[in-house]
Amino acid sequence: MIDELCDYNAAKAAPTKLLKTVGAALAAFKLGILTMAYDDLRKGRFSENGRAYFVTTVLANRKARYFENFKCARLVVQNMKLLHEQKIVYSMAWVVMPDHVHWLFQLGETTKSLSEIVGVFKGRSAREINGYLGQNGTLWQRNFYDHALREEEDVQSIARYIVANPLRANLVKNIGDYSHWDAIWL
Repeated sequence: MIDELCDYNAAKAAPTKLLKTVGAALAAFKLGILTMAYDDLRKGRFSENGRAYFVTTVLANRKARYFENFKCARLVVQNMKLLHEQKIVYSMAWVVMPDHVHWLFQLGETTKSLSEIVGVFKGRSAREINGYLGQNGTLWQRNFYDHALREEEDVQSIARYIVANPLRANLVKNIGDYSHWDAIWL
């Protein structure tokens, strides 16, 4: 099952138009080519309990690559897990890259909006990581990218795309060699 979920060629070739669009938008967002005011990113953002969302959030200082530090990366994972355990979200797949996080989850039965949930995640993880590193200040970029999945979208293809990020970034040759990812299909 791990080979099927993490097949590099399947993730790279992701046959859906969505993955090409999402992949291009994420690449432009991460490179700073896609620039929008924070409020523009929030326009039209709607939170729906039970809907799956693909979220990407990036470090304020991308060169810092804090998540190359094992403990910092695990603090991020711990905060995603906490939101899952509180049933605020149901995590389906995630990967913590050296300077950003991709997270596929379904909103639970909550009164919190998607923006509030991501804000809680970023706030808690920033406090813990800054504390661990003995620093303070902004850890995450203020904005984040999100895509609300439609019913016809292939969730497992999106999960493959997410967990294959370390392969595409040439961080590892086999996904099993990367410590900071998970998916429910394993």
